[in-house]
Order: sequence, then C-alpha cells, then structure tokens
Amino acid sequence: MKREILQTLDGSTTIHLPDWNESYHSKHGAIQEAYHVFIQNGLNTFNNKPISILEIGFGTGLNAFITYLESKKSNQKINYYGVEAYPISSEEILKMNYVSELNAATESDVFTLMHKCDWEINNEISPLFTLTKRKQFIEHIEDDYKFDLIYFDAFGYRVQPDLWSTEIFRKMFKSLKSKGTLVTYAARGVVKRSLIEVGFKVEKLPGPPGKREMFRATKLEQ
Repeated sequence: MKREILQTLDGSTTIHLPDWNESYHSKHGAIQEAYHVFIQNGLNTFNNKPISILEIGFGTGLNAFITYLESKKSNQKINYYGVEAYPISSEEILKMNYVSELNAATESDVFTLMHKCDWEINNEISPLFTLTKRKQFIEHIEDDYKFDLIYFDAFGYRVQPDLWSTEIFRKMFKSLKSKGTLVTYAARGVVKRSLIEVGFKVEKLPGPPGKREMFRATKLEQ
C-alpha cells in the first residue's frame, strides 16, 4: 500500500495512506493529538505513580517518545509495551520530525533507540523507562491483568472496523488491572456500546483539535 509523509497542522509529521485516506495521526496536529488524548486524559490521571502501559499501534513511535519525555519530567517509572504488526521503515523514521518539534534535541538518540532496539525483549531506555516492542496482530494479544493504561491508537473504525470489535475490547479489558484505563481518540456510538458490553465504564471527553469528542474507559471489576 502506498505511504506518504504528511505534515500536520501543528507542524509535526505523520504517515498517510492515500488508498484508505487514513493517517497514523490526526491531520489537525499529530503532537497535539498525542498530548491531549494519551497524556492529558491518560497518563496524567495516574499522578506520577509507577505504571505499565500498552500501546495499540506503536507506529511512528510518537506516543512512546512523548511518554518517555513525560516520565523524565515527572520522575515517573514506566514500563511501556508497543504492539505493531507492520513496523515503519528506517527511511520513514528519519522523516519524522518529532525531536525538533518537541524541542528535544538532547533526546534524539532516545527516539532513534526506540526504533532500533530489539523486538520482543525488555529494553531499558532510561532508569525510569523500559520499552518492549511486540510485532503482533491485535487479535493475538492474550495478556491477563498486566497493564494500568492502554493507549488505543489503532487505525480508524471507518477503514478497520474489526479492530474496534467487542472481541478486541474484551481482550483489552482482560489485559488491564482493576481500575485500569483505556483512552482513545474514537467517539463512535458503536465503539462505546462495545466497550460497555465487555464491562467498561465509559466517559465521553472533549476531543483533540479537529475532533469534538473522545472516550476514556475504566475497568471497575476486582
């Protein structure tokens, strides 16, 4: 499938799939979306406690890199797991401008390391941040009571509705610890119904730039 590098409205880059008219991040601002959905409404709700995070769609590494920067800023210990079935190429990595757009020149080596480190093993990125990349399809996830927070950043329902099914969210529910949280940019009614069906309590929150709403779902069982 054809892939293009696209500059989003906040100046940060993303990968665009013209055949699907779908991008890895919001065209209204990749960095703005990441901070609003996953940091502000996800990570920051844990008040700097040590946590384990599962990201569905490691992709360009943007969410992982921003989460690393936040861990350093707040001295928060994070074990980060990124699931990706189709890793991006070395050429595409070089075209992502997140280091410069985040004014993180001193962390350039970290962004590179996140992409070049081995898959399927625990990599110590810093004393506070470990990264495990798993080359895996979402439907093959079989974790049990392992994560505090899920960044659900799969391709949109319009192009891959199977990734937003009740079966997938049942796997997400099972993989979370009690009172664990799932955050996603999505706000479709069909997604909300599936989340509720498997046991989540769902909140509708203001969305990032260009999107009116988003969901945060909490696992309430013991």
